[in-house]
Amino acid sequence: MLTALFLTVTTGIAAQEKGHYAEVNGLKMYYEIHGSGNPLVLLHGGGSTIESNYGRIIPLLAKNHKVIAVELQAHGHTADRNQPLSFEQDADDVAALLKKLSITKADIMGFSNGGTTAMQLAIRHPELVGRLVLASAIYSREGMFPGFFDYMKGAKLEEMPQPLKDAYLKANPGDAKGLLNMFRRDVERMVNFKDISEESVKSIKAPVLVINGDKEAVQGAHALKLSQLIANARLIILPCGHGDYIGEICAPKMDAAMHQRVVGMIDDFLN
Repeated sequence: MLTALFLTVTTGIAAQEKGHYAEVNGLKMYYEIHGSGNPLVLLHGGGSTIESNYGRIIPLLAKNHKVIAVELQAHGHTADRNQPLSFEQDADDVAALLKKLSITKADIMGFSNGGTTAMQLAIRHPELVGRLVLASAIYSREGMFPGFFDYMKGAKLEEMPQPLKDAYLKANPGDAKGLLNMFRRDVERMVNFKDISEESVKSIKAPVLVINGDKEAVQGAHALKLSQLIANARLIILPCGHGDYIGEICAPKMDAAMHQRVVGMIDDFLN
């Protein structure tokens, strides 16, 4: 959620396969493929890139899955287009990519804003979704810490954590204009965020694993409620902050043991 816009990204990065681009819905979308096995799509949070959110755990996930990591509109290597960001459109873009790759069904993991996109994918394109991992995700405004949406109305680029800026500029060297554009797009999306109705959340039939930290941007009570709304959902609450459990780049420390445990739990759920 703007990766709470500003609470996320990564430093130690896995060796990556060469990236690819696909034309989807008027967007030249960047994606990477790692490993082999059943497809697992990774969706990053706001203000983020593949590397900044998932760089530390892609090597672990790729041991048992064909990881398809995506960069969404205006983020990372994927350029903007002439329309505002929306979770619905992001979901449609991912669906179009899967069809272009001839993938009829995939497991989906979304972190932060990526988790909200993953929910929209399961709601709008249920036939494409196998299992769903919703990591630090919200479906309603009440899910964020008090004051978040008021804060977003006056958010400034200078307040964005430097690792997030560096991650964008690593993908787009020297493109300060693109960085500002991404920031403004993400802020606008969160300021205008509309709740996903509980009826729509309840319509998700895929098995779901909800993951949340106990000290983070997304309230634990919201994660609990999300897990209760979905008939086939389980919940894990971890002793950490937003994204710490996957080694997101703004995590205060590297905890490889936690990352391995969390990936182990994700693997158990997906298998």
